[in-house]
Amino acid sequence: MSTLNQSNSSPLRGWIVGLLVVGGIAAVAWATSSRWLPTTASGAAAEEHGEGHEGHDHASGAEETSIKLSANALKNIGFAPVKIELKGFERKITLPGMIVEQAGRNQIHVTSPLTGVVTDVLIVPGEAIEPGLSMFRIRLTHEDVVTAQRDYLLNVESLAIVDREIARLKALGEGVIAGKRVLEQQYEKQKLDAAILASGQALLMHGLSKEQVTEIRENRKLLNSLTVRAPEHEHEGGRCGPDHLFHVQKITVSPGEQVEAGQELCLLADHCELVVEGRAFEDDAAALRQAAKEGWDVSATLLGGKGKKDRIDGLKVLYLADKIDPDTRAFRFYLKLPNEIVLDQKSPSGHRFLEWRYKPGQRLELSVPVEKWTDRIVLPVDSVVDEGAEMYVYRQNGKQFERVPVHVEYRDRKSVVIANDGTLFPGDVVAANGAYQIHLALKNKSGGAIDPHAGHTH
Repeated sequence: MSTLNQSNSSPLRGWIVGLLVVGGIAAVAWATSSRWLPTTASGAAAEEHGEGHEGHDHASGAEETSIKLSANALKNIGFAPVKIELKGFERKITLPGMIVEQAGRNQIHVTSPLTGVVTDVLIVPGEAIEPGLSMFRIRLTHEDVVTAQRDYLLNVESLAIVDREIARLKALGEGVIAGKRVLEQQYEKQKLDAAILASGQALLMHGLSKEQVTEIRENRKLLNSLTVRAPEHEHEGGRCGPDHLFHVQKITVSPGEQVEAGQELCLLADHCELVVEGRAFEDDAAALRQAAKEGWDVSATLLGGKGKKDRIDGLKVLYLADKIDPDTRAFRFYLKLPNEIVLDQKSPSGHRFLEWRYKPGQRLELSVPVEKWTDRIVLPVDSVVDEGAEMYVYRQNGKQFERVPVHVEYRDRKSVVIANDGTLFPGDVVAANGAYQIHLALKNKSGGAIDPHAGHTH
């Protein structure tokens, strides 16, 4: 009987021991659940979203460096994309400049060739005139001019008389009149030819033109007045054609006014091609010399009123001044500036008026290249957001915008040069406008404090 009781109690004892072991393991697992349960849950979540693999950020990291924006949000921030591409970049310096007239080229002083009285002024201030156009009529009053014309005309008439006498003598035939008489008339003719040449040169010295001297000889009349005409173009070249016009800058005489030979009558201007006078410091001389030597294009921005700007491209450095201002330590350099007509109209009285686009006295901001780089990522300056020592761009990936740290090699007021170090690749699209607003939205999303100076350069 005892043997039977022992055999029945052994299996029961085994079940009890097993239950105690399982219960102990469960108790230990429950006590240590805080150590292993979160890790397993997060791992399962990562597996569910396809994250947590080697080479990718964890979910928490991706959330901190990217943000999703709606179409309306992009419109609100004025989002504008720019595609990454490798290209060259010119590092430039900005210098002040002014449009000026070139001495000896752009202004012409018209003077009276003879002493007399102004009878007619045929031009008006500001009028555009062609070369050869009549501008003034002057009645001659100088006694020397009248005497020189009289002597010239007397010699011309005397020569005509001698020519007729020679012709008459030759018509009589040989044997009637001695050949000696014909020779005497021929000698007289030679003397009169010399006198006419001398008196004609005297008239030219007094200020008459060759045409006027010829007119006296052909018409057998003294000139009592002369017409002053616009001069011909003497300096051609550049983009100025032979048919461009002068314009009247100033008239210095009035009808009835007595003028002396050499007195100024008017001032004409030829603004077909002007020059830009730039000013630089002594330290910039080497850079400007390099730009002139290489023939690099210089751009200029015309500074107009109310913030209006007009950009001029393709200018070339003409020459650098040969001295430096001892007080300011600045020196001047010059660039050619081809001009163009923007207004051409006629008044009811028939006078023609022109307006040139560029005028002396206008101020410019010159952008002069001093160094050239190749294979760089060049973006608008607003594409990069500053945050302390870090600089970021926001790369678009569908509706997501990823924050990408970049290395900035150079930045000016318009462009920023980013190193081609594998952070960005050709074909990537980044935010050009609105990058700073995207940065603020990402900061607000993550709950971080916003740096009031982030994205600004002082």
